[in-house]
Amino acid sequence: MPTIKDVAREAGTSIATVSYVLNNKNHEVGEATRLQVLAAIERIGYRPNINARNLQASRTMLIGYAWHDLQHGQINPILDQFIYHLAQSAEAAGYHLLTFTHDNAHWQNVYQDLIKTRRIDGFVLSNTKRDDPRVCYLMSQGFPFVSFGQANPDWDFPYIDTDGSSGVAEAVNHLIGLGHRRIAMVAWPEGSLSGDMRLHGYYKAMAEAGLPVLPDDVQRGEQDEQTGRDALNVWLNRPEAERPTAVIAVTDLIAIGVMTAAKAAGLIVGRDLAVIGHDDIPLVQHLDPALTTIRQPLTEISQATLAMLQPLIAGEDLPVRQRMFTPSLIIRESCGAVLHNKA
Repeated sequence: MPTIKDVAREAGTSIATVSYVLNNKNHEVGEATRLQVLAAIERIGYRPNINARNLQASRTMLIGYAWHDLQHGQINPILDQFIYHLAQSAEAAGYHLLTFTHDNAHWQNVYQDLIKTRRIDGFVLSNTKRDDPRVCYLMSQGFPFVSFGQANPDWDFPYIDTDGSSGVAEAVNHLIGLGHRRIAMVAWPEGSLSGDMRLHGYYKAMAEAGLPVLPDDVQRGEQDEQTGRDALNVWLNRPEAERPTAVIAVTDLIAIGVMTAAKAAGLIVGRDLAVIGHDDIPLVQHLDPALTTIRQPLTEISQATLAMLQPLIAGEDLPVRQRMFTPSLIIRESCGAVLHNKA
């Protein structure tokens, strides 16, 4: 195994000079000499102590990720999947993921401490919102970060996101192709960036098809199964001729609530009522009937997030600072039947 003496010999420098480079005392050596030592290290395959910082830029090879905040009783399967794929992508790129939590009142203290103590090289954000203070703070600090999700349209920062509008529009058009004309949607409360984007796709596709949207065709609620139950019960109280024959839910969990309420009302999902969810969480393919849903390409998103973050950590400019991925409609039995009555 190569030693520090071998590095000095290969680089044509003293052992002390190599030590300065290894310990990031770059003020003790010139830039040309530092690069010469680093090149020698690479050529002979020398590996310093595992606790040493990355040689080329004093890096920790750690990426910070704040574990997403959840209200009591709620879950967020899509972010659970994202962090899993993100950890895999980080490991493949030679990084480790440092996850942390914070309370909403003192979030800045945590980010500030991680930056000042140089414990991480960059951040990955998720679950962003309009006027997101984390995005604003990291922009002001000039610290490397990439977000899975957008914030204010006029803020120029690096992010990856899914085009939820096109995904839901594809779902609406699929239902129209099956003969549905009364299509409703269960959405999140107003103000959710991703939720509003998905709802925009619903309105856009319905308008382009010339189909009406009644005042209560869109029901809103939190991320839980009860929201889906409540929405369907509202629609079932309409006269039968005005009830939706198809429902799109902003998430799979809410779609499960719609399906549960439909079964309780004696409806057969997939025949009497078509249901489409969003996110393709693992369990939905095992439901009866299996749920048609919109799948986000999380593996590709996590890889693109790391690919965008690495140049920022290296101090390089990004030629592309925002990327949108197109989701896929995964068709299963919950909306598989052609509706012959096209009223």
